[in-house]
Amino acid sequence: MNEDSVDYILLLAVLTLLTIGIIMIFSASSIRGEELFNDSYYFLKKQLIFAGIGIALMLIVMNIDYHIFQKLAKPMLLISLFLLVLVLIPGIGSKIGGARRWLGVGNLGGQPSEIAKLALIIYIAQFYTRKIDLVQNFKKGILPILIVSLVMFGLILLEPDFGTAMLIAALAFVMLFTNGAKIWHLGALLLASIPAVFFIIFQEPYRKVRFLSFLDPWSDSLDTGYHIIQSLLALGSGGLFGVGLGNSHQKFLYLPEPGTDFIFAIIGEELGFLATLLILLLYLVIAWKGLKISYNTEDRFGSILAMGITVLIVVQALMNIAVVTASIPVTGITLPFISYGGSSLIIFLFSVGILLNISKKRT
Repeated sequence: MNEDSVDYILLLAVLTLLTIGIIMIFSASSIRGEELFNDSYYFLKKQLIFAGIGIALMLIVMNIDYHIFQKLAKPMLLISLFLLVLVLIPGIGSKIGGARRWLGVGNLGGQPSEIAKLALIIYIAQFYTRKIDLVQNFKKGILPILIVSLVMFGLILLEPDFGTAMLIAALAFVMLFTNGAKIWHLGALLLASIPAVFFIIFQEPYRKVRFLSFLDPWSDSLDTGYHIIQSLLALGSGGLFGVGLGNSHQKFLYLPEPGTDFIFAIIGEELGFLATLLILLLYLVIAWKGLKISYNTEDRFGSILAMGITVLIVVQALMNIAVVTASIPVTGITLPFISYGGSSLIIFLFSVGILLNISKKRT
């Protein structure tokens, strides 16, 4: 392999999103930090620590041979599945807001589902590096990936975390498509999944309420549709240039999790439509550069891995923005590189390190 410099346009896009996120986390979460911890800088300080760890890992991974992950694919998958089981055990997994998604003690810990997303991508890349000729064979080329994805989907759903479970399903589906699975196989899987998804939604009262309120939030504007409406009000009130950094009205306890799930709405309110457009363009740059890296990498493992990481970043960003703009029901998905959160930010920066590493290699 010949070694080139890293893709600096991709790196710049990621660091720009990270910078926007740090600024907006302080703006969106300072009120909540003051209320909960008597420290308006609480969330900012923690995010700076997370960013520092993530950037350090990104730089390390960027400078080691990414083929090490090909050898670690199965152990990483098994460890991630073990952690997903572990987090469900009372007394081991931390239960916050009705969901058991966190492992750790005190301030040290994270969400195993974040590790699981990357582990699945690496496993699929390793699998199709060895068996790309079987991708059109349902039993030997699709079923093994389907089983692994469904196990991961089920464990995350039990937390419960329907949004991340759906992201896992979407990630596996897109990677099957990009690796050349037959369209009729994918079509059959899609048709079979529709009734299953509706069953999952309607078997839990809170999911049913979220779905119905998404269809018509104004029918119950003070209760089930309240958060969706507040998000739309934030975006609408920002206009073209916004009301000014730090001047959001909706962050004053009108929106839940203004620094995580709904941070895009706060950005739209404070910095306006042009800022949200810039963010969309930055994700578009990541999509373009990631796909280009995947296409230009003749090494099969590197190509599939680059595609998977790109798909993860872009699909998760689209899901978050779709929630904030009332295009899909509320799911609790964070906005990559921007939302507050340690395990999410660290894993995304780690993943970008792998992508930048692949960008340096040319066969």
